[in-house]
Amino acid sequence: MNKTDLINAIAEGAGLNKVEAKKALDICLDSISEALKQGDKVSLIGFGTFSISERPSRTGINPRTKEQITIEAKKIIKFKAGSELTDSIQ
Repeated sequence: MNKTDLINAIAEGAGLNKVEAKKALDICLDSISEALKQGDKVSLIGFGTFSISERPSRTGINPRTKEQITIEAKKIIKFKAGSELTDSIQ
């Protein structure tokens, strides 16, 4: 499923037109992004939790030159699926 498919499903399920469904989805995704940028967790009970995690710096190897390089620390987004989501997949 891509974004267009999701917009179509929202429009059909909520009785909205596609423009309204796209706007609702964009607002939802923007709100999640903003909360994560501010360091907050986003918990959607039953679906899952989005959070920011710190990945430490580490040593890697450049595949072209085979020399060791240092990969800098960075923040990443993690998603942990909720129980309702994992139960429905099985």
